[in-house]
Amino acid sequence: MFKRFTYLQGLLPIFLLLAATCKDTPERIASGREVNDLTQILEKGKLIAITDYNSTDYFIYRGQPLGYQYDMLQDLADHMNIKLDVVVSNSLEETFNCLRMGDCDLIALNLTVTMQRRSQVNFIIPHGQTHQVLVQRKPENWERMSPSQIDRALIRNQLDLARKKVYVQHKSAFYRRMLNLAEEIGDTIEIVDVPEEAETLIMLVADGQIDYTVCDENVALVNQTYYPNLDIQTAISFPQNLAWAVNSEAAELKEVIDEWLRQYRKSTRYAVIYNKYFKNQRSASIVKSDLFTLSSGKISVYDDHIKVYSEQIGWDWRLLASMIYQESRFDPGARSWAGAFGLMQLMPVTAKRFGINMNSPAKDQINAGTQFIRWLDKRFITSIPDKEERIKFILASYNVGPGHVFDAIRLADKNGKDPKKWHDSVDEYLLKKSNPQYYRDPVVKYGYCRGTETINYVNQVLDRYDHYRNIIN
Repeated sequence: MFKRFTYLQGLLPIFLLLAATCKDTPERIASGREVNDLTQILEKGKLIAITDYNSTDYFIYRGQPLGYQYDMLQDLADHMNIKLDVVVSNSLEETFNCLRMGDCDLIALNLTVTMQRRSQVNFIIPHGQTHQVLVQRKPENWERMSPSQIDRALIRNQLDLARKKVYVQHKSAFYRRMLNLAEEIGDTIEIVDVPEEAETLIMLVADGQIDYTVCDENVALVNQTYYPNLDIQTAISFPQNLAWAVNSEAAELKEVIDEWLRQYRKSTRYAVIYNKYFKNQRSASIVKSDLFTLSSGKISVYDDHIKVYSEQIGWDWRLLASMIYQESRFDPGARSWAGAFGLMQLMPVTAKRFGINMNSPAKDQINAGTQFIRWLDKRFITSIPDKEERIKFILASYNVGPGHVFDAIRLADKNGKDPKKWHDSVDEYLLKKSNPQYYRDPVVKYGYCRGTETINYVNQVLDRYDHYRNIIN
């Protein structure tokens, strides 16, 4: 279930804590940071996209990052053959500042295309259309009423919004629409401009903490499956285009994304993604699940044990959770073809050394796995003194064994690379250990190694860790 907050006591502090990622400070304005266009993005091999966290765009479920925007972004990054780096903020003001300051390359949201925004950003071709609707609560005992009785208790004519209090997100298209609507009906609408994004305000309407908010119809339809006491039938705008946005100076990036999106929107892949998030009847059960991280704060049913044992080795518990997901998808009964078993996928010899077997409970499996991590940490603490860097070596060693990693360290050192750095140094020589020229080198003690799997393992654990950090404090 969603945690219940009062507006002033709960939601505002959480917003300030989670969304303060791209503030526009005088120092940064003075720095004159350059805009990254296509050439710079390809050179760095990374697309930085900003989106929001909610039940459709970007969230964690059963330990896996998911979402309508996230899935499309990943497909775009794969098309461009670069890495995706997701930044989150539920503040539209900070989102636009991120793009303007060059802290991100792309805003990936259902942004309503308006003339005012066109003066600030370069819109990608629209990926959808919607119109804005009023979100209001059905009357008590609505289940026993006829449709006409329900209608009489609700606002169906926009004129009836006169003197009503409507909460909308700060600097959103909804705010501007309500200002225009007040002018059109020739009366006052009390528009409360707040930092919370649309889904939070919808929840507050459902809970009875506020009476009205406004959002796009597609978002309202999804949320109505979670909150059947909501009514979303009253339209307050004409159809509007929804689009992503890049910096006004990033013309080449816009051209590439436009061309990709024209083809992508015709694909079966896009239809599957759209239906998955906007038409899937399982959405309500997902959001109500204890493993829907956005509402529960949980990654897995083993979080309490993960937190205890990660603290004992000085790791962020979200990093250990990402590693366990990579190993077993949080399945304590998982078995590999090579004989590894359990949440931490320890081989039988290693498991026996740390006091567990296939029948050991999940708590003991995690304890044994972290003991093994501690043992690996001691082996690298002298040669890799930087803790953050050492974690990468530990992850690699957990996957392929420390012997092969030490071989790669010696090869890197011999060939003039930094033996204390993983990316673009030691990982490069672990990859080369599948080549006879390198695995037969005199400094190599453990022979042939297929390093691709291990490099992917380290990258995937760390990437997922970034997603966990985006969503969970």
